[in-house]
Amino acid sequence: MKRRVQDWGKCAVELAGALPRGRLHPTVVAWAEARPVREGWGVAFSGGTDSLALLLLLWAHWPERRTRLVALHFNHRLRGAESRGDALFCRRVCAALGVELIAGQWEDAPKTASEAAARTARFDFFQRAMGLRRMRVLWLGQQEDDIAETMLMRIARGSGTAGLAAPRPLQEQAAGRMHVRPLLTLKKAEIISALKSAGAEWREDSSNAGDGYFRNRLRKAVVPAWNKASGRDALAGAALARELLEEDDAALEHWLKDLAVEANDGSLELAKLQGKPRALFRRALHRWLGAKKGLGALSRQGFERLLAAAEAGGDTRQSLGCTAFAVIRRQRLLIQKSERRAD
Repeated sequence: MKRRVQDWGKCAVELAGALPRGRLHPTVVAWAEARPVREGWGVAFSGGTDSLALLLLLWAHWPERRTRLVALHFNHRLRGAESRGDALFCRRVCAALGVELIAGQWEDAPKTASEAAARTARFDFFQRAMGLRRMRVLWLGQQEDDIAETMLMRIARGSGTAGLAAPRPLQEQAAGRMHVRPLLTLKKAEIISALKSAGAEWREDSSNAGDGYFRNRLRKAVVPAWNKASGRDALAGAALARELLEEDDAALEHWLKDLAVEANDGSLELAKLQGKPRALFRRALHRWLGAKKGLGALSRQGFERLLAAAEAGGDTRQSLGCTAFAVIRRQRLLIQKSERRAD
């Protein structure tokens, strides 16, 4: 049977008519309008509904930037011929739109991989590919359903405001990079309906149908039951909660920055945190430890003990594993390297 040739330019225009700029996240739209026209934009493109809609909408809503779009496709090599089919599909779409495609694959892909491992491999590729093009902006296709799924996943592991505020419409990364998510105001069903109306085809990832991944189990069983039990639009409620959590998180960050708790010698000035809410102590300690290189991972119990000692403010010394100690002296927290024993 001869494959139907898709008019992707026409699909993009029709999709943009169904999902105008006003339906995209307003923070993202305002941010995009202020960016330099010659700035390169990387677009994560798997060939599925969300990433396809994202690429088509960027192409249609920002025509002046079409020559600066670069689609990034990563083949995880976990689904055999299906994965190869995804890559071919992405090539056809990009060729029809005149968009450059950079494709990569997981060279040492295991037979099975966790969500975390696959994500790490994918984002490592994105970072390398963007480095080659000297791009700092990566567009991602997460939508409103993903907010609820991510929130439930992170509640299960005990996240605070920073974790529960994900996925963010604008997320600053290291070295001035930015992750951008304009579809967070759209439900998955809306995106699928708009793609169908525009006559678009897309790729389906068969691994999404299984129960092997935590996110899949939430998507198939928990989120629909939760939405039904709530008697309202729980997905919209989760999206609103995410926005409010992001505001609270930004307020804590601003407050902590104003306190300027890190001294010139790299120690943490605990006196500046005395009398402040515990959330600031916790955040300051997380930031301070995270910036220290060469430290081993601190267990949750170990972190809580160090947090309690920092709040108390008395002189103390706590092991951070085999490499260092956390030492509190005169209301200052510092790192003391362990002495190596002679052979």
